[in-house]
Amino acid sequence: MKKSLKYYIVDVFAEAKYTGNQLAVFTNASGLNQEQMQAIAREINYSETTFIISKQAMSDDKPLRVYADKYDVRIFTPSQEIPFAGHPTLGTAYILQQEIINQSIERVILNLKVGEITVNIDRSGSEPCLWMQQKIPIFSKIFSVEKIVEVLQLNIHEIDASYPIQEVSTGLPFIIVPVKALHSLKRIKVNLDKYNELIQYTDAKCLLVFCPETYHQENNLNVRVFCPYLGIPEDPATGSANGCLAAYLVEHSYFGRSKINLRVEQGYEINRPSLLLLKASKNPSNEAIEVSVGGKVIMVAKGEFL
Repeated sequence: MKKSLKYYIVDVFAEAKYTGNQLAVFTNASGLNQEQMQAIAREINYSETTFIISKQAMSDDKPLRVYADKYDVRIFTPSQEIPFAGHPTLGTAYILQQEIINQSIERVILNLKVGEITVNIDRSGSEPCLWMQQKIPIFSKIFSVEKIVEVLQLNIHEIDASYPIQEVSTGLPFIIVPVKALHSLKRIKVNLDKYNELIQYTDAKCLLVFCPETYHQENNLNVRVFCPYLGIPEDPATGSANGCLAAYLVEHSYFGRSKINLRVEQGYEINRPSLLLLKASKNPSNEAIEVSVGGKVIMVAKGEFL
């Protein structure tokens, strides 16, 4: 391992500093192996930590330059490496643009374990908004209400039975659960025994639960995301999960249309309020659903990891 590693701390899907989801980004990580990256992620202990492992063409005391237009990036939770996650993708793209490339570019391409993810940078507002294009969604297993309410410790009548409880993936799979009201969403407490029984037979290890009631009237949905399997009891802002949600909403005509442009709040129950922007539409010719997840990124700190 090198004597020191440069890192940046950012808040992703944040409207102000110390909101949204925290992320540590290591920029000169090409010399690290998997075990070393995992050890650092465990020590940082954020929901995810990212490592830019593209080769450096210049010495450590000069700006990072890569040999290709795409940037190789790895994502680790405190317990394991994962192929894709939303807030690490946007946060890493922000650091690449602001600190590494240091030019007003329109897009950054990250080469993750799941494949290439393009992040577009919209500068039309007062502050840049980053948007990631997600993989074409895959819809799979549908779950019984009885099984899910045991996990969430809710009553059956609190689930919105007009829509299915379904496993959806746009790169990382999630179980999407619709509930009727905010008071139900607020009182969820995951039963870990029932949760562990459920995920034995699923590709998805995390649950996204949503409702149409919100804390702020300008927002469209409130969301909670639970990932105990990944060492994250509850996540404050989850781009990959909300990408799955956007696809689900279009597929099942939740808003009665095949195109959506939404504001989603998350993290309020754990005092880390976040705002995610969702766009999704169904192609009328082949019925494929295109999904983009957007939000703002705010710099918090930078330093060296010894």
